[in-house]
Order: sequence, then C-alpha cells, then structure tokens
Amino acid sequence: MKLTRRGFSVGALALSCMISSASGIALAQDKVKLRMSTPASETDQRSVALAEVFGPEVSEFAIYEPHYNASLIAQGSELESIATGDLEMSIASAQELATFFPEFSIFTAGYVHQSAEHQVAVFNDAVMDPFKQKVEDELGVKLLAVMYLGKRHVNLRFPRSEKDVKTPEDLAGVNLRMPGTDAWQFLGRALGANPTPMAFTEVYTALQTGSVDGQDNPLPTVVDAKFYEVTKQVALTQHLVDLNYIAFSKAVWDELSEEQQKAVEKAAVDAAESAREAQLKKEEELVAFLEEQGLELYEPDLEAFRSHVQKAYLESDLAASWPDGALDRINELAK
Repeated sequence: MKLTRRGFSVGALALSCMISSASGIALAQDKVKLRMSTPASETDQRSVALAEVFGPEVSEFAIYEPHYNASLIAQGSELESIATGDLEMSIASAQELATFFPEFSIFTAGYVHQSAEHQVAVFNDAVMDPFKQKVEDELGVKLLAVMYLGKRHVNLRFPRSEKDVKTPEDLAGVNLRMPGTDAWQFLGRALGANPTPMAFTEVYTALQTGSVDGQDNPLPTVVDAKFYEVTKQVALTQHLVDLNYIAFSKAVWDELSEEQQKAVEKAAVDAAESAREAQLKKEEELVAFLEEQGLELYEPDLEAFRSHVQKAYLESDLAASWPDGALDRINELAK
C-alpha cells in the first residue's frame, strides 16, 4: 500500500495525540492527590479560600479534591482518617484536637484568642511548637495554618436602657442561651450569666417569648437566624474568637520534596489569609446592617470580662492540662 503525504500526516497526528494523551495521563498520575473532607458547605468562606487559593497554588504537583458536607468522611472522624492514611486534608477545630490532646482545650477557652491577628501570632509563636509537634508525633497530622471563624458576642432581647452590659456583674441573673455541653455552660457562667441549654432551633421563639433573655453567637449567625428581629442589642463581648486549623497528612508531607513542602505551607497560609479577610469584612458589614435594623451594638469593658473569665478557668479543673506559662505567653502576644 502506498503511503501518501496526507495519510502520513493523519497518522502522525493520531500518534502525536496518543503520545500527548498518554503523557497527560502519566503527568496526572504523577501528581499527589489531596482529598480534603469537611462538614462545611461549598460556599463556606474556608471552603472557598481553599478551592480558589490553595488548590491553584499547588496544582503544579498536586490535585486538590475537596469533599463538602461530610460527604466523604463523617464529621468528627477526619483526624482519625488522616492518621490511618484514608484522607490527606481536613479543617480541624481546637475542640476536635482536645479530644485527643486535652491541652488543646486552652484554645477553646474564653478570651484566650483576642482577635484574628492574635490567632496568627499565637500559631506562629514558639508557644505553639509543642502543640504542633505532639499532633505530628502522635496523630500523624501536620497543622499548616490557622483559619479565623469569627467572634462570639452576647445578643440580648431588651434595650440598653433596661440592661447595659459593661462588666460580668451586669449579666447576673440574665438567662443566656448557650450550647448544652459542659464546656459551653462553664463559659456562660464565667461570663457572669445564667447559661441556659437549648436546641438552636428553639432559640428564636424563646427570645420572642422571653423564655431566655439572650443568646451568644457570631454576628453572621445573628443575621442568618434573624435573631435581630427579636433582640435589641449586641454587647460585643468577643468572648470567644473561634478558629480552625488546616490539617495535613504528615505521611504525605514527608513524601514531598522540600520545595513542594514550602509551596503547600505557603498555599495554606495564603488560603487562611484570604478566608480571614473575607470573614472580617463580612463582620464589619453586618455591624452596619444590624444597626440599620435598630439594634444597639457597643463594646463593653473587655478587660473586666477577660480577667473575670480567665480567672474562672484557671481556678477550675479545665486548666489542669494547660502547659505551665502558656496562657501568660499567649496573653503577652496580644499586647
């Protein structure tokens, strides 16, 4: 059979495509797959930041594969799955880590972290090194960056003319709905209130009828749950500056080159910063929105609250596992 120029060209093109396709498959196979499981939704600020910042920054050598709404790993099982090699990444809370390492409860206590910037300073300070090292050594999880979730405040149904909250003493006798766990109820008492456990779905009606005097949550929750319709004020107590950590498999980390490790860490830090900026902007916008709805928002005596709450923790069994000097160093970093 005579081979024509056209036939040669078509054949060469087909062969080229086959080689290119095979090369593409080989390259894809050479990349590290990073599955990230989270109970958060696709539109959550943390999810968005990881998808839009982390994924693209590591795309040269890794395939970022997010799984939302606990669709891959059951909520609360992510760290164990990383430890057993069944998952590469997750967004872990200090509360989750405290179930493995009680000393992490220091980061779940009231007034330990004082701002988004303070969270970053603490995470990058030597005071955090033994915490990180223990998680790596005993769980096989590397904490790459800290993500800001928001500040919790006291939201009350009566106006300031009836109850102006400036110090913990002003919350005496106030029935404040808080989550029902022992840790949350302790924080409510430390704030000076009478904490009332109640399902979140019942809070709106309870505020409306006066079954509770108030509730504590970040401003986005006050807006999303429409609590502003049945409340009159928000004392910006900032009693808990909540956080998550970007958790990464230490086994996968150890297989990466030094250059790739630096890229992964930078991508995590950049993603955390992006989410932080978005959340801070959202909170600022919500202050204006709530004031437009007629609510009074004001800052009480934060030092009075901080000293009162920290004293309550230090005098309780909850602080027994905290490393000596850790709280003092954390407080110094806020100055």
